[in-house]
Amino acid sequence: MHTVVSSPNKTVTIGSDQPFCIIGERINPTGRKAFQEQLRAGDLSSVAIDVHAQIAGGATMLDVNMGAPFVDEPEMLANAIKLIQSITDLPLCIDSSVFEALEAGLAAYEGKALINSVTAEDERMEMIFPLVKKYGGAIIALPNDEFEIPDAPERRLELVDHIVRTATDKYGIPIEDIVIDPLAMPIGADSTMVVRTLETIQMIREKYDLNTTLGASNVSFGMPDRHTLNSVFIPMAMQSGLTSAIMDSRTDQIVTAVRAADLMKGNDEWGANWIAEHRAKIATAS
Repeated sequence: MHTVVSSPNKTVTIGSDQPFCIIGERINPTGRKAFQEQLRAGDLSSVAIDVHAQIAGGATMLDVNMGAPFVDEPEMLANAIKLIQSITDLPLCIDSSVFEALEAGLAAYEGKALINSVTAEDERMEMIFPLVKKYGGAIIALPNDEFEIPDAPERRLELVDHIVRTATDKYGIPIEDIVIDPLAMPIGADSTMVVRTLETIQMIREKYDLNTTLGASNVSFGMPDRHTLNSVFIPMAMQSGLTSAIMDSRTDQIVTAVRAADLMKGNDEWGANWIAEHRAKIATAS
């Protein structure tokens, strides 16, 4: 199963036989007080810095979120997307919980975007899926509803079933344009959480072969040495079937672990990417 997203001049294909899709997470004001203040002042100068840093780190796509208090999110998201597309050809993941912001972002975007996100709530799907259909994007869907964030992988799969049926049967969205976020929860809160996430990924792969993504840093939230935990978790998830992640592409330890896993999984033919990136690091250090 291939999920294809694009900018005007670049196409990215997400799939189990493709190099892992690294979606840079940095363009997000959550936890960044200075960035929030800049956005309230209409200042997007930090966005350009974040774009260049994530590209240098190895991002395949960029997630864009402008959800800060007292910010006109629809206008800011549209402006940020236009700015980013003037800087890079990388496809974008348009990220908002606000319907109006998603619509403004999609209207401003040139290409086929990845939309982040929708849940299994019927009311939410009735809002978001027509937007996906109208703009022809791909959609990240989470298997939780208005009643629960399920612990059991089997219940998560039931909600995936509901999402897939609704998207394809009711709204005519191609199944390959559905990307499932299997719900990565903090291991510090419950040491069995990661195992459940890995089981969910594997079950989704076996039943639907759908592409999957998640917020990788959620796993290590609240724990020390988060980079090490993330650099171990993502390759484990890749082996279970994870094909992309919203992650910190500026952290060499994590990106290197992903590239090594690509090589070991056979998604880096003759090790060409691994060798090229190693040589680039040596050249940069010289």
